[in-house]
Amino acid sequence: MIKADTEIHFRDLQNLEVPDWILQPFKDYGGIMSVLGSDSWWKKTLYITGGALLAAAAYLLHELLAIRKEQELDSKDAIILHQFSRPKNGVPSLSPFCLKIETYLRMVDLPYQNYFDGRLSPQGKMPWIEYNHQQVSGSEFIVDFLEEKLGVNLNKNLTPQERAVSRAVTKMVEEHLYWTIAYCQWVDNLEETQKLLAMSGPLSDTLKWLLSHLNCSMVRREMYGHGIGRFSKEEVYSLMEKDLRTLATLLGDKKYFMGSKISTLDATVFGHLAQAMWTLPGTRPEQLIKGELINLAMFCERMRRRFWPEWFVEVEDMYYDGESESSSSSSPAGLLDLGLFSRTDTLEDSDGSSHSGGHSHTPTPDSDHSLFDSDVGTGSDNDIQLKEESMPDLEV
Repeated sequence: MIKADTEIHFRDLQNLEVPDWILQPFKDYGGIMSVLGSDSWWKKTLYITGGALLAAAAYLLHELLAIRKEQELDSKDAIILHQFSRPKNGVPSLSPFCLKIETYLRMVDLPYQNYFDGRLSPQGKMPWIEYNHQQVSGSEFIVDFLEEKLGVNLNKNLTPQERAVSRAVTKMVEEHLYWTIAYCQWVDNLEETQKLLAMSGPLSDTLKWLLSHLNCSMVRREMYGHGIGRFSKEEVYSLMEKDLRTLATLLGDKKYFMGSKISTLDATVFGHLAQAMWTLPGTRPEQLIKGELINLAMFCERMRRRFWPEWFVEVEDMYYDGESESSSSSSPAGLLDLGLFSRTDTLEDSDGSSHSGGHSHTPTPDSDHSLFDSDVGTGSDNDIQLKEESMPDLEV
């Protein structure tokens, strides 16, 4: 019925008597009017255009909103971690806050289940967790919730002064350094970051372009509201360099930021530094971290090897030699999605204080000049076995 009505409508349009003064401007264009009035031309145009638009809209909705069969998540006594999909280069996440929380869960040795659904929390945050049907978003509130509910606490041995320093540095990293790294990642190096997005399908390139540019606009807008976005590019990078130098001075020659034992601050700093360390080749923050501020690179590598044994990177990517602007030619490392993860099942504690079978390494005089130090080996049996069993990149 709809098709018949449509055909009648077009016939009526063709049979209308149009005044000569309306047609006068078109008389010099030969058969254009007859073509435009053709029933078959209008049909084909409408069908093709409408079909293409509907197909594109459906695919966009499917990818952007993650339309899928509803799955009932049973979070009874289980931590469900909602976060963005893994990027293509083997880094666990392009979000420093997602990487912070997942690293924290490994540091406190709590099993968790990843859920890469792309769905934001009711507060519009990512990451967020579910536990016993309770939803918690915001990395600070997630840590507080886990400490209260499950009794874990990485900061229990810190003095009140150290706790105050830890909070102050956390706020510098999350409220200031975060924006400068985001600027480098999503504004100044947008095209390179766009390539890291894990998407597949006939419209994957279009979706990558769309999502990356939407994120770029959001970062610009929020940076402007924050105030830091009102400065020039050079001024933004100058602020970032000051923050990185502050972190390097605070770390010094210690294993972790608050001493020989890990704390929540280490998860926070690692989540942010890892973005510059492994997702921004040839950029100013990468050159600074892998060059002059090499102790920050050593810290990142120490954290990666201790809490991410399945995440491999090339040794030559651990330092900046100043010869090339980009290290994108290196092969991406495979990152396994272990799903339900427990650190004690796969990794020896490098301190040797919590688990049996740990072994210590004797420091060497050259350790200050190397990316690796006493608790990080360059070719352990565990590393070799894991590398042989590594799987291809996970794309969600």
